[in-house]
Amino acid sequence: MFLKEKGLGKCTGISFMDSTTLKVCRNQRIHNHKVFKNLAERGKSSMGWFYGFKLHLVCNEKGELLSFYLTKGNVDDRNPKHIKKLTEQLFGKIYADKGYLSKALWEMLFADGMQLITKVRKNMKGHIMELKDKLLLRKRAIIETINDELKNLCQIEHTRHRSVNNFVMNILGALIAYCFFPKKPSLNIEEIKTNQLSLSVA
Repeated sequence: MFLKEKGLGKCTGISFMDSTTLKVCRNQRIHNHKVFKNLAERGKSSMGWFYGFKLHLVCNEKGELLSFYLTKGNVDDRNPKHIKKLTEQLFGKIYADKGYLSKALWEMLFADGMQLITKVRKNMKGHIMELKDKLLLRKRAIIETINDELKNLCQIEHTRHRSVNNFVMNILGALIAYCFFPKKPSLNIEEIKTNQLSLSVA
């Protein structure tokens, strides 16, 4: 309640979405691990296989967290049930990586007043995109920087948990700590309106 009331920021219409892995033990110790037995699952990320959970985050261009959601490690990032809960208070455009490419997900978010913007894979046809969206999509590293700060500064991920309650409190504590950082990764966005002159010759 404290995190939602005092820590989370407000949606500005520009949001960045991503997930990060939370490993609970080394892969070699999966069979001996007992604390999260029947809770944690094996999953695969861009860094390889892991055993644990996924933390899904949404932030704005100011680096403020807007929403978060915890799932098992084997849950697909495009799961509509979890994305629905993650984005229920958002509006405008959401920028994400290729892992969120899904026609069904795009249609679901569009029906809720949001537009999902991602890059396309190499084997897919390109599509027309506004210059503003192209530039903001390149700046999606802002949420990856937040994930890095949560892990390296707030210690949101470690393998020394001795209970599930300790694990959850550690996550909430790390998120609250980040929300009160005096300086967060942010984008300096200025929108310049130009009056274009059109000339027609009769």
